[in-house]
Amino acid sequence: QVQLVVSGGGLVQAGGSLRLSCAAIGSIFSINFMGWYRQAPGKQRELVAGVTSGGTTNYADSAKGRFTISRDNAKNTGYLQMNSLKPEDTAVYYCNAVVHSSYGPVNSWGQGTQVTVSS
Repeated sequence: QVQLVVSGGGLVQAGGSLRLSCAAIGSIFSINFMGWYRQAPGKQRELVAGVTSGGTTNYADSAKGRFTISRDNAKNTGYLQMNSLKPEDTAVYYCNAVVHSSYGPVNSWGQGTQVTVSS
């Protein structure tokens, strides 16, 4: 079984920074894609940033220049560094990973973490 444990959300003022972490736990051989999504009230879940096993990254236009996704393959952990936060970044943030485990490929989601940016 594979579990993604998310931490790092919270309340921050506009212009501030937060760092989210996503640790994959279980019988893991490797992690292919890892991504961060968010869902604001009344809106659909959207991809914020993603990173492949080879290190290729992609970002939503709203995140470019402010957010940085990274991963530590040795620790099976991914990160989302969020700088220059804006009130419109307020949402529940979710980690997603495609994991190669002893059970085969698993598309796993972490629990959401609330990010609230005050103006």
